[in-house]
Amino acid sequence: MSATPNDPSTPNTPNTPNTPSTPDASYLVDGLRFAFGTLTVVPVRVTRWDREAARGGMLWAPLVGVAVGAAAALCGVVLLALGAGAPLAAVCSVAVPAALTRGLHLDGLADTADGLGSGKPAEDALQIMKRSDIGPFGVVTLVFVLLGQVAALAQAYGDSWARGALAAVVAATAGRLALTSAAPAPVPAAPAPRAPS
Repeated sequence: MSATPNDPSTPNTPNTPNTPSTPDASYLVDGLRFAFGTLTVVPVRVTRWDREAARGGMLWAPLVGVAVGAAAALCGVVLLALGAGAPLAAVCSVAVPAALTRGLHLDGLADTADGLGSGKPAEDALQIMKRSDIGPFGVVTLVFVLLGQVAALAQAYGDSWARGALAAVVAATAGRLALTSAAPAPVPAAPAPRAPS
C-alpha cells in the first residue's frame, strides 16, 4: 500500500512531495485558500485542513494583512474624501478589519487578558481562556486597545490621508507577519492530554 502525499502517517522527509522545500502549485493555492478562509470572512472554499495547508496559510498571512489593511485604508480615505474628519475615518479603519476577521484577533486578546488577569494557576487560567464569555479584564483590554488604535489612526489621518492609509495597511500586514514569524516555533498553550490508564 503506498502512502498519499498528504497522509499524516507518512514521514515528512525531503523525498515527500508535501514538504515546504519542494512546494508545488497546489501547495501554494491550498495555503492561500487556507489563509483567507481562516483569517477572514471571505467565502473561500478551503479544501485541505492538514499541517501542510496550515503551513502554507501562515506563509500567506501577510498577504491577508495587506488585503485587510487596504480595505481599512479605503474606508478611511473615502470618508475623508466625503468630508468626514480624521477621527471618523480612524473609527472606520479600525472597524473594517474587525468585521473582515470576525473579530478573531479581538476575541483572542480578550481571552488572553482574562486568563492572565485572573491571577489563577496556569491550568485554571487556560480554562478561563477557553470560556466563551468575556470577563472584566478582557473588556478593559479591548476598550484600551481599540481606543489606542483609533487615536493612532486619527493622528495619522490628521497629518495626511496617505499617512493614515499607509498606517492602516502597515498595521494589518505587520500583525499577520507576526503570525508568520511565530509559526515555525510553536509554544504549547497546555500540556498534552494524558492517555487514560
